[in-house]
Amino acid sequence: MENPKGDSPRENQRGGAPMGTRTLLAIGLATAVLIGITAVFLASGDPDGLESASLVVQGEKSLTGPAPPDAEVKEHAPDGVSYVPPFPDYTLGEGSGHAGSIIAIVLGIALTFGAIIGITRLLARPRRREENQE
Repeated sequence: MENPKGDSPRENQRGGAPMGTRTLLAIGLATAVLIGITAVFLASGDPDGLESASLVVQGEKSLTGPAPPDAEVKEHAPDGVSYVPPFPDYTLGEGSGHAGSIIAIVLGIALTFGAIIGITRLLARPRRREENQE
C-alpha cells in the first residue's frame, strides 16, 4: 500500500528504513545530472562508434584509422528521414563552450525525465480507477 506522498512503506533488503518512490526518483535524477555534467569534461573529441561507422561507409575514413579533422557525417539520405536535433552535438551553439553543453545536457535530462514521468502517470491511471472501484 502506498501513502499519499508516493513513498512505499516496504522495507529495503537490509531491514532499514524504507526508501520511498520520490526519494528513489530524486536520487536517480541527481545521478543522471551528475553523470551528464561530468561527461562534458570527460568526453572524447573523436567520433563515437555510430559516427565512425558512418564515416567508414561514406569512405571518409578507414576502419581502423583516425577520423580526419574535416570529416562530416552526411546526416540526410535521399530516401530517408532527416531532422534537426534540438541540441546538436549536446551544445547550445558554436560559442557556448562547456557552459552551453552543461545547460543542454541538463535540459535534455529534465525533458526526458518529465516525459517518462508523464507517460508513466498516463499508463497508471486506468489501473488506479480499477483498484478504486473494487
